[in-house]
Amino acid sequence: MKFGGRRPPPAPDAAVIRTLAGLLAETGLTEIEYAVGDTRIRVARGSAGAAPPAPVPAATNGATPPQQPAPEKAAANGASHPGAVTSPIVGIAYLAAEPGAAPFVRVGDTVGEGQTLLIIEAMKVMNQIRAPRAGRVTSIFVEDAAPVEYGAALMLIE
Repeated sequence: MKFGGRRPPPAPDAAVIRTLAGLLAETGLTEIEYAVGDTRIRVARGSAGAAPPAPVPAATNGATPPQQPAPEKAAANGASHPGAVTSPIVGIAYLAAEPGAAPFVRVGDTVGEGQTLLIIEAMKVMNQIRAPRAGRVTSIFVEDAAPVEYGAALMLIE
């Protein structure tokens, strides 16, 4: 069978797709693309404007249901505070541009909207986390080179 002089694309590798889907769930991303040579695989969850799927209750068969995270934990680290700057991704937080350099901000500094607060490295990409509003940095919840999770409070701007 001829395809206009072109070979048909190879069948996608199910293991690669599963791995990419796992990365989506782990990092909180909505889509990811993987390319090797002429082969490209793009995995996305949901579509623009679509509501997230409703959670499906698990059958317990008499077993105890899984425990939900305690809401006090979020309150303890400031994530529920209206001035909290939370992590949009999973990665490693860096408070300075490079080792030994002065940090982007310190407690007590006044910041402007859009000013870089810190960097989060995710999958070898350095992502600048910028101030969502102007204010004064009253708390920094992360240490330099510490891992952070999606939604974790990073700083408090009042």
